[in-house]
Amino acid sequence: MVYIAALVILLFIIVPASIKIIYEYERGVVFLFGKYFATYDKGIKLLIPGVMTMVRVDMRLIALDVPSQDIITKDNVSITINAVVMYKVMEAEKAVIKVGDYHYNASLLSQTTLRATVGQHELDEVLSMQDRINARLQELLDHQTDPWGIKVASVAIKHVDLPQEMKRAMAKQAEAERERRAKIINAEGELQASEKLMQAAEMMGKHPMTLQLRYLQTLREIATENNSVTVFPLPMDIIMPIVKAASQALNK
Repeated sequence: MVYIAALVILLFIIVPASIKIIYEYERGVVFLFGKYFATYDKGIKLLIPGVMTMVRVDMRLIALDVPSQDIITKDNVSITINAVVMYKVMEAEKAVIKVGDYHYNASLLSQTTLRATVGQHELDEVLSMQDRINARLQELLDHQTDPWGIKVASVAIKHVDLPQEMKRAMAKQAEAERERRAKIINAEGELQASEKLMQAAEMMGKHPMTLQLRYLQTLREIATENNSVTVFPLPMDIIMPIVKAASQALNK
C-alpha cells in the first residue's frame, strides 16, 4: 500500500513536469542526455524529466534596434547613425546549437556591419542613397547569419545625426540653391516677356493703326480707374487727319 501511494505521488510529480505545451509561434529544440534529439512543432509534447531537456525558440519576426553608432564617413565627416534590423529564425536547432545567444550576437554583428558599410561612403551618399545602403546591409547580415539559421528580412537606417556646423553649412547651401533657382525662373520670365514685347513692337511697326488703338485703349483704362481729371496729349497721327478734314471743309 505504501509503494502504491509513493508511486501515485511520484506520478503526480513526474507527469506535470513531463508535459510541455509548445505554442504556434514556437519550436522546441530537444536534447537527450545533452545531445540534439529533435525539434518539436506546436502542440502537447512529453519529455522524460532528467533525461530530456527542451529549449524554446521564438519563430516570429523580430525587430532589432541597433544602438546609435559614431561613424566617420569616407570624406572624414563624423556622424551618428542608428538602424532597425528585421530578422526571423528559420532553423531553430541551428539558432540554439551554432550560437550562444543569437539575439545578442545579431545585435553586435549589426553594429559592426553598420559601421563598416557606412564608413565606405561619403556623406552625400549616406543621405541620398539610403535605399542602396540598406540593401547592402541586409545582404551582408543575411549572409553572416545564415549559418545560425537566421534570415534577415530587412535593414533600415532610422536617423542620421550630423554635427551642428555641418547642418549650418547644408542649410546655407540649400538656401543658395533656392535663390539660384528663383533667379533662373525670373530670368526666364523676363526673357519670355521681352520676346513677346519684341513681337508686339514688330506688329505695331507693320500696322500703325494698332498703335493708335492701343493708345485709345490706354485712355479708356485711365478714365475707368481714376475719378479725377486727367490731361493726356493726343499724338499727331490722330490729330492730323482731323485737321486735314476740317481744312478741306473750309476751303469748299
